[in-house]
Amino acid sequence: MSEQLSLLLPVWAGDRADFLEDAFRSSVDAQTRQPDQVVIVRDGPVPAELSAKLAELAAGSPVPVDLVELEHNQGLGPALDAGLAACRHEVVARMDADDISLPHRFAVQLPIIETGIDIVGSGLVEFADDPDEILATRVVPTDPAEIRQRARFATPFNHPTVVYRRSLVTAVGGYTDFAKMEDYLLWAKLILADARVANVAEPLVKYRVGAGAYARRGGLDLLRAEIAVQHRFRELGFTTPAQYARNLVVRGGYRLVPEGFRRSVYRKVIAPYRR
Repeated sequence: MSEQLSLLLPVWAGDRADFLEDAFRSSVDAQTRQPDQVVIVRDGPVPAELSAKLAELAAGSPVPVDLVELEHNQGLGPALDAGLAACRHEVVARMDADDISLPHRFAVQLPIIETGIDIVGSGLVEFADDPDEILATRVVPTDPAEIRQRARFATPFNHPTVVYRRSLVTAVGGYTDFAKMEDYLLWAKLILADARVANVAEPLVKYRVGAGAYARRGGLDLLRAEIAVQHRFRELGFTTPAQYARNLVVRGGYRLVPEGFRRSVYRKVIAPYRR
């Protein structure tokens, strides 16, 4: 059965208008199978240039656009939950405001969802300034058993690539306000709810790696978030005591090592890459 699709795209004051336009047009205008609705969540006030770009994109969109305007910046998890409430269709695709979807992304992912899958992600490629200059490819497990196994140590999905069923996401409580780890926690809850999971090995999104990307993956704030999510996993019964201890040592330690070493560990252990 053919499914209709809502595209969920959050925006906040730190986003750039030109990057937003690239993200929107690549995920809407340029798609060989376009979404049926776009939900943009404005997470708090934004600069005038970004506000004008939002209005321009909505006015010129080939599909209906609903703008959810949050009075104050609430963070990614609450913003996405507010956006999910505005999605009119059962199937929802995520997109970030600075990445680029490949033209056939939804033409690949929607048929997989239509077979009865609850969530499907994909590989992605990283770029810095020029989207055509690929720095690396982030690979994902594709076997459902491997996805579930991987989730006990690291996120098994690239968040900006996922398409999922809204009813199941809301049934497990949505993203919630779990800063910096809201997506990882959601994947754990979906797997515990016996979600039917899949990944496409092919990269379907180009992911923008800005300055300081690996610096932001470390520090005390990330360490606190890491410890909090690992505690939550144990409370949910998602990890065993041995997995919990391993994750605190490996993933927690990763947050505290120097940036250069962190980059190497991330690419080899946390989120495998290929050149």
